Amino acid sequence: MASIRKRGSSWQAQVRREGYPPITKSFLTRADAALWARTLETTLDRGDLPIQTRELKGITVGDLLDRYEREITPRKRGARFERSRIRKLRAHDLAKVSLQRLSGAIVAQYRDDRLRVVMPASVRRELVILRHVFEVARREWSIPISRNPIGDIKMPTDSRPRLKRLIDGDEAKLLGALNSRSAWYLRHLIALAIETGMRRGELLSILWRDLDEAARTLTLRTTKNGHPRTIPLTAEALRVLGEIPRTTERVFPVTPNAVRLAWERLVTRAGVGDLRLHDLRHEAISRFFEMGLSVPEVALISGHRDPRMLFRYTHPRPEDIAQKLAANS
Repeated sequence: MASIRKRGSSWQAQVRREGYPPITKSFLTRADAALWARTLETTLDRGDLPIQTRELKGITVGDLLDRYEREITPRKRGARFERSRIRKLRAHDLAKVSLQRLSGAIVAQYRDDRLRVVMPASVRRELVILRHVFEVARREWSIPISRNPIGDIKMPTDSRPRLKRLIDGDEAKLLGALNSRSAWYLRHLIALAIETGMRRGELLSILWRDLDEAARTLTLRTTKNGHPRTIPLTAEALRVLGEIPRTTERVFPVTPNAVRLAWERLVTRAGVGDLRLHDLRHEAISRFFEMGLSVPEVALISGHRDPRMLFRYTHPRPEDIAQKLAANS
């Protein structure tokens, strides 16, 4: 039974339950104190609060972020990017909040503050990390968090997927803008991106020993989702690979940043607007479907494990479909 008593100009309610320390809170009116006490008693009876609330009082969100960065982040391929997002989380007042005080409302405030600064997709990535931090703390570190506070808030919506494909003349403009000052690998990199649908990181990870010219396949051991895959190669892809000098173990012994800078310079010279290197992956996957390949066949090449994500990269041209419909009418 809760006890309610007058303390000066306020009313103090205290709730006691076996296994919990006394929980006390003050209110302006007796009715508010009684309502809070009844609600808390119901919550305690359901077991929705952790037993060791004193332990939670001494742990902050920042403490969890520090441990997560030390123990979990280094295992990930995207560790460098995750550390950057953790720094953003740690720099906010959210990191100073004790787990005892943490609530969905406090996390929602972080979300809203960040949405004023960066795009929803960036905020969503940060919250995904935070959600995993709490799950690891609950399941692996035996920290008595009753529930994941991220589940109490609305996540920012995903940005609309890019619908960018090469339009007539874009490919010719890119190749035409290549000159003697261009990076030696750009022509080959662009051609392979269009012929295989590989991501930039995958292209840069290719090893000559993983090319099987007889079987017309290439094995990728380093991929975004961590699952190696073997992809079939078109005749054009084999031809392009045959033109590249085999001077090192890697097909493209260059850094991601070097490729980024070289691509930006090329796009500017070619005058093809905001075309990104990743858009060539969109183009490749769309072409695979236009060739008549099935969803499982395209997924084998692209590495998508969820067909819904695969369709985000698939943008058939309405005019092409209209021609097919006309041919069959």
